[in-house]
Amino acid sequence: MKPLYVALAAGLALSGLAATAAPAAAQSVLRIGLQDDPDTLDPVSNWSFVGRHVLQSLCDKIVDIDVSGQIVPMLATSWEWNGDSTALTLKLRRDAVFHDGTKVDAAAIKYNLDRDLTMKISRRKAEISAIGNVEVVDDYTVKINLKEPSVPLLAALSDRAGMVISPKAGEALGEKFTDAPVCSGPYKFVERVTQDRIVLDKFPQYYNADKYHFDRLIYRGMPDSNVRLLNLRSGQLDLIERLAATDVKAVKADKSLAIDPVVGLGYYGITFNIDGEGADLDAGKKAAIREAFSLAIDRGAISNVVFDGQASTGNQPFPPSSPYYDKNYPVPARDVGAAKKKMAEAGVQSVNLDLLVPTDAERQQVAQLVQAMVADIGIKVSIKPTELMTLLDIARQGKFKSHLVGWSGRVDPDLNITPMLACGASGNDAHYCNKELDVILTKARALGATETRKAEYSKAISILLKDLPIVYLYHSQWIFAHNSNITGLKSAPDGIIRLTGVSRKN
Repeated sequence: MKPLYVALAAGLALSGLAATAAPAAAQSVLRIGLQDDPDTLDPVSNWSFVGRHVLQSLCDKIVDIDVSGQIVPMLATSWEWNGDSTALTLKLRRDAVFHDGTKVDAAAIKYNLDRDLTMKISRRKAEISAIGNVEVVDDYTVKINLKEPSVPLLAALSDRAGMVISPKAGEALGEKFTDAPVCSGPYKFVERVTQDRIVLDKFPQYYNADKYHFDRLIYRGMPDSNVRLLNLRSGQLDLIERLAATDVKAVKADKSLAIDPVVGLGYYGITFNIDGEGADLDAGKKAAIREAFSLAIDRGAISNVVFDGQASTGNQPFPPSSPYYDKNYPVPARDVGAAKKKMAEAGVQSVNLDLLVPTDAERQQVAQLVQAMVADIGIKVSIKPTELMTLLDIARQGKFKSHLVGWSGRVDPDLNITPMLACGASGNDAHYCNKELDVILTKARALGATETRKAEYSKAISILLKDLPIVYLYHSQWIFAHNSNITGLKSAPDGIIRLTGVSRKN
């Protein structure tokens, strides 16, 4: 914990924000507490939920989602599919500019989609792999030609795959774009001090600038949820994400604060390295051990102890609220006897397993509970607390045994599986590959009706519960807390902070 936050926890006065480049006295500043310090600020390579919070205000997307999870216009004002859903034509707004003054036009959209598909560091490839090529029809019309129909494409374009950066800055900075990002969102980049703050200033030329009421945003990563709440209560922060569920009652009772919860689309689970450089010869190579691991876990206890019963237990990539959740595969009860039989089936009595865990308090608590539970069947977990940026880099390289990370979820079900588990996907930390699963996912992407898609995803879930590259544990709510004078916050199901219309009452 940094001295600034130690001081707060001890009840001392804080002056930590004084080090930030000071805005003019009349400016309105919104200070946001994040659970972690983000990884990159380049949409092509970002792989963290906290990074998406920052990028949402920094980089406009081709489309967005609303509070009901529906796709809505952003840089694209309209879109149209051809008859067989193999081409998507986008009409762009004409008044958007990048923070360097260059135009957001069809050429810029093509540049960004090509960058997503070809850049070495891209984590977007699997999300938009159906794209064959991108055509510039005219200055403000883009045609995306697909290799095969892909229902999830628009959902992917409502996230980082659809975020557009300045081609001028992208060409000049290359892989160093993250150090000085230039996008077209309502706020522009000012500075980043790693493990301390990210500062954005309002972009006056933004086409909807009148809907953004803060002149400056300051994001601070604070892994300890108690520290985030202390900073909120002391006035050092205005808004925090991921309030601990155990603090909800106390915050509700405090008239100076307010909360905004939203049911999430994603999951938290333990990813095993199946075939990467650091794969464990036992847990990584033998599905029976992973099945034993899963059977030894009491998911209900995790929800009750860590989340005050407010997390949904899970064993699938979709939460129970999703139409794609399959009730034919209920969450297994803890069964130590069955777990020990699976260990015997694998031919082992004990297994040592390193588990990388982000440093925030909740996931550390989850890891400790899992550690105690699986110890009963001979699996000895060594918890390795790891700062999030470092963990994601290690995972990307495949140099780990297992890790406890989540996926915040997307409005299309494909995006809760394919980016992490399709063969060769850039986000496939597990280095897992099942060709049968890939065929099913490809078929599901081409189907339009929910029921026909659900049948394919049920087949996918059957495979994933047999192979268990990820042992799914729970689905959490996104709980935001803020000063009660902050108004207009409307939470979308992806859990991302959107500041359109948000203001401070005098």
